[in-house]
Amino acid sequence: MRVWHGLDEVGPEFGPAVVTIGNFDGVHRGHQEVLAHARARAAELGGLPVVALTFDPHPMRVLRPDHAPLMLSKPEQRAELLGRHGADAVLILPFTKEVSAWPPEEFIEHVLVNALHAKAVVVGENFRFGHKAAGHVDTLVEAGTQYGFQVEGLSLAGEEQPWSSTYIRSRLADGDVEAAAEALGRPLRVTGVVVEGDKRGRELGYPTANIPADPGAAVPQDGVYAGWLTVLTPAPGAPAYPDPLPAAISVGSNPTFDGVDRRVESYVLDRDDLELYGAEIAIDFVARLRGTQIRFDTIDELLVQMKADVDGARRLLGTD
Repeated sequence: MRVWHGLDEVGPEFGPAVVTIGNFDGVHRGHQEVLAHARARAAELGGLPVVALTFDPHPMRVLRPDHAPLMLSKPEQRAELLGRHGADAVLILPFTKEVSAWPPEEFIEHVLVNALHAKAVVVGENFRFGHKAAGHVDTLVEAGTQYGFQVEGLSLAGEEQPWSSTYIRSRLADGDVEAAAEALGRPLRVTGVVVEGDKRGRELGYPTANIPADPGAAVPQDGVYAGWLTVLTPAPGAPAYPDPLPAAISVGSNPTFDGVDRRVESYVLDRDDLELYGAEIAIDFVARLRGTQIRFDTIDELLVQMKADVDGARRLLGTD
């Protein structure tokens, strides 16, 4: 799969193609439906490639930073997911004030016609684009008659409510990682590089891999969760750990020890031999064990709760 980080990286020889456009944050089940339709339309048109066009940063980060949403996926993760669900190429278009000022007609000409040579465009039915979001599906349909591309606007309906990134963020804000996973079609994944912490977990018999909670990312509500830790890139000189590892995961600032920095701490069940400092890891959240973190008066009380959390994670993950 090809990944382009701007229009200038798309060669003049590329095209024709079927193009789907959106923020695609999280590449949830609604996005996957759009990609499946684009894939089917590409087959009908003789096996054309499918291009997924997304933006970085999120347009709200540029236009109204105070209202920018917490992101469900980083650009590289988003591209990988788009490829997994049907895209042959991903164009990550840098969203700037200049791009935001393009009227819909200019966006269509620059991107869909001149760069990607679109023969079909597949979007969600509420898709808006161009300066002040003036463009919509009907705008695309009208342009399609001029430039020779088909247009399909799809509903992103789920079984009980629309699949949407906004809905998923609301579930994560409540710690409901299971509902978020249902809409995503997979568990929420948070990634980062393991940093050295205060090592209290190791002293207590529960060594943890700590990654800072990215303030711009949609991390679940503070609490304790069961999930899986996957090493994406081993630390320099450390062994590779190819398989997902079962883990009890704490999100928060560790109130028992007056912590201030929000972080994601993962204890891999029954392992104290892992070399993870400096490794890039992924945490997949499966279920919540308990809500907001508790401040314990004694270390003994904390240890009792930690054992209960680990036992709960073991049961939920089927490793007991």
